[in-house]
Amino acid sequence: MIPKLRCVHCRRRFIANPRVKNQKYCNRACCQRARKTLWQRRKIATDADYRQNQKDSHQSWQINNPDYWRQYRDGHPQYCERNRMLQKQRDAKRRAQHLAKMDALTQKINVIPESYSVFCASCKIGLDRPSNTAAVKGA
Repeated sequence: MIPKLRCVHCRRRFIANPRVKNQKYCNRACCQRARKTLWQRRKIATDADYRQNQKDSHQSWQINNPDYWRQYRDGHPQYCERNRMLQKQRDAKRRAQHLAKMDALTQKINVIPESYSVFCASCKIGLDRPSNTAAVKGA
């Protein structure tokens, strides 16, 4: 009897192809797409030549299809509306993150002159001795 394996992507059980060593994905289209995507991500992360080739391919496609996104937006108005709404939310969130405290300028620091001590100018003279400190008292 051929053992059934569990697909890494969809978690369904499947019968492994005996010709494929270490098979981890079933033959469903979404699982094969996930397998390919993971392979490409790993390949781009580890192979500089592959990464450069993908970048060049993407750039040449953009040069050959300069009006693609304009045509896509013209043909998909719901996409544009959703994008506007999400962009407004992102902008509002970004503005809210960089706000200063509203009451930062209204806070006052009360300075009580009698509560401070004046120390001698040299840090190397023992500040822990009471003879080197004098309390400031006055107006």
